[in-house]
Amino acid sequence: MSHDEIVNAAIRHLNKAPAASMAEIAQAAGISRATLHRHFSTRDDLLYALGVRALDSWAHVHESVGLAEGMKAGLDADGLKDLLDRLLIKTLDSLDEHGFALTEHALSRYEDLVRRSEKLENEEIALFAAAQRAGVLRAELPVRWVSNTVYGLLVAIRDGLRQGDIARRDIPKLFLDTFYRGTS
Repeated sequence: MSHDEIVNAAIRHLNKAPAASMAEIAQAAGISRATLHRHFSTRDDLLYALGVRALDSWAHVHESVGLAEGMKAGLDADGLKDLLDRLLIKTLDSLDEHGFALTEHALSRYEDLVRRSEKLENEEIALFAAAQRAGVLRAELPVRWVSNTVYGLLVAIRDGLRQGDIARRDIPKLFLDTFYRGTS
């Protein structure tokens, strides 16, 4: 099993069982603990690699929707709403892969991951603020509250999927409806 296959198996398992031990992760990946430990000495080493992968995925979402370009273009309200919709929906695409990282507190021990996460969040906050100025989102809400609302909804979606409380096909509508009803 390749390094990437092990990482993918670990992500899948941690999304189902976030507190899984290295032995449980190895078993879920179909490898021995020794093989897992040859790739990752400790659970923290594995979590760090998964944190890097999650942040890469988040950065890819920004790139794929053209967040930086859209912000530079000085979009009108319709353009900002379209960009925001694309960002929110594309974020859902990476939730299956990296949902565990939303609440994995061990990742906060790594300053480089925290800095990178803050940079990505600040890029989204700039979009939320522009959307507030354009009247797309409520201006009286603190912009970080808007950002935290997205985060909270993602955690709720992840947990709802994990518990079987929501149907996957309903997620985009639930996400956008709930977000906009609270922020616009």
